[in-house]
Amino acid sequence: MTEKKKDNYDNPLSATISGITNLFRKHQQAGELKPGDRLDGKTVLVDGASSGLGFAIATDCARRGARVIMACRSGIPEKGEKVKKLSGSKDVHMLKVDFADIPSVQNLVSEVKIKFQKIDILISNAGVVPKKSRKTPQGLEEMFMVNYFSKFILVNLLLQKECFRTNGSEAPRMIFVDSETHRNPKKFEWEKFGVYEPYTIGKSMEHYGYNKLLLATFSVELSRRLNKVNGKEKRKFSVFTLCPGPINSNIGREAPKIFHPLMKLIFSIFFRSPAQAAVPVIYLAASKDMEGKSFDYFFLMSRKPVDEKAADPGNGKKLWEVSEKLLRSVAP
Repeated sequence: MTEKKKDNYDNPLSATISGITNLFRKHQQAGELKPGDRLDGKTVLVDGASSGLGFAIATDCARRGARVIMACRSGIPEKGEKVKKLSGSKDVHMLKVDFADIPSVQNLVSEVKIKFQKIDILISNAGVVPKKSRKTPQGLEEMFMVNYFSKFILVNLLLQKECFRTNGSEAPRMIFVDSETHRNPKKFEWEKFGVYEPYTIGKSMEHYGYNKLLLATFSVELSRRLNKVNGKEKRKFSVFTLCPGPINSNIGREAPKIFHPLMKLIFSIFFRSPAQAAVPVIYLAASKDMEGKSFDYFFLMSRKPVDEKAADPGNGKKLWEVSEKLLRSVAP
């Protein structure tokens, strides 16, 4: 049997072409987001919520009755006020966080615990695509830190501080915004894990895909660890991850300015609006169809298996081990 050709996300141009091509392929719907899929009484933490997809997610969650916590680096308080106006809800709150800085992530969790006690749903959306490598305050590479490592830190701290409501009738849900680019890397490079390596814009999509592979692997392993007791399946948390498809957002803002007019044209014609891209995220957060599931991966509104490298338990265990080791070496 001939192996199915993978989409190419190695560079910005091929990534754009692959994203557009994928949108026009036929996909089988896994379900339908309904007006009656409500979030009344639920507290939802949405990060990267000041613009683009995160802003659209926060607005829809608030509109569906949730108490929404917007974790953002900027846009405080004006973006929160805008979500209140668009959603008609006053139960919208903002917390400042810089996911490139470990103490800022630690402080976010402390604030969540003190001000809100418990959350029901985490929607982890924050991500960056820098035009070149940049060092974080702890000496890590920014895209690695924001797109993967900060999420490992955030989730583990939320669990350690018992920030999830686990005594309700439904399992808490964690939703990670990933990408189909996680299928591109050929292998893990464990010996280079966390090591700062300079790169320029020509390699940015390659690094983006690799960090998305780390995130996909983490989400599978997280579900495995949370939902197995003495080797037996026992659902305690629902962990979902998804690729929302190409979005007409500002994630490409660091591309060379000469390309901005062309990108704006292509994005506006072919890419989906943040509100459209938010639909599968809200479905995973609110739909009764997802109750009782310990893990799922969606592309748009279609169910797919994650890449086999991400699904491999050996890779999941290894990723967890090297992430814990790195955290011990860099965390204040």
